[in-house]
Amino acid sequence: MTTRMRAVSQRGYGGPDVLEVVETDVPVPGPGEVLVRVRAVGVNPADWKIRSGAVRKFGAPPFTLGLDLCGVVEAVGERAAGRFRPGDEVYGCAFPPHGAYAEYAVAPAEALALAPAGIDPVSAAALPVAALSAWQSLVRVAGVGPGRRVLVHAAAGGIGHLAVQIAAARGAYVIGTAREVGHAFLRDLGADELVDYASADFAQAVRDVDVVLDPIGGDYGPRSLETLAPGGILVDVRGTGPDRSAVRERAQARGLRFVEFGFTPSGADLEGVAALVEDGGLRVAVDRVLPLEDAATAHALSETGHVRGKIVLTP
Repeated sequence: MTTRMRAVSQRGYGGPDVLEVVETDVPVPGPGEVLVRVRAVGVNPADWKIRSGAVRKFGAPPFTLGLDLCGVVEAVGERAAGRFRPGDEVYGCAFPPHGAYAEYAVAPAEALALAPAGIDPVSAAALPVAALSAWQSLVRVAGVGPGRRVLVHAAAGGIGHLAVQIAAARGAYVIGTAREVGHAFLRDLGADELVDYASADFAQAVRDVDVVLDPIGGDYGPRSLETLAPGGILVDVRGTGPDRSAVRERAQARGLRFVEFGFTPSGADLEGVAALVEDGGLRVAVDRVLPLEDAATAHALSETGHVRGKIVLTP
């Protein structure tokens, strides 16, 4: 196996132009890690937030971004041999400084699962972060099931369009907010009701929902509380970040639940996602596929907030 590879790196924080393709050493898997030859990598809003310095949980540059990947196992480290072996096609999560914007990436074995059968690597790479965010928030946190009413904001986005399908597959009545141009797409995915946020106020149009999934934040949090039935839950899927004490206090005053949720890399949950994909209950929308060299373009597009589904890079 080669010892050198191409990767997208950055020497400092900044705009998309700080991203550059470099030649570097192929990383070596440590204990509990797997070396993956990357076939495709999904682009997430978290990527450009890390790139810009808005999120600094992975240390200072230089580093390689990329959380989502699909690829082939090349080698396994100590304590990882039981789950995977060379040649397995896997999907899951890698992390800076050795992220997935590269020809090879190391990933924790517990953050990987066998890729869903019957879909291509591009589609598989688009799933992990968004699917785990939707799956864990709806299934683990909110306990969505038959008869529940679920409101999904940014329903045509990366997390949103998967959340619509997961909630529908679990028997919920699904309401989505999205521009009118995306309504046919979302009805095809199982949405029962849609609100065009550009022409209507969802806080006035929607009532008596049990669960709100919010990947947007800002004033969407307080306004979403107006839509909840007694005992309902608002899940902000952006993880920890900006101060949300006001929406939390307002939720508590009304007897509602508010949760700041960040996904947990989980091979077990990825297996659940894969089973739903294989059963035909979940499909991922890929807005466009770009070569690794166009990572800066991918970031600029992602930052517009108007991507339908996911952008994927290929080495």
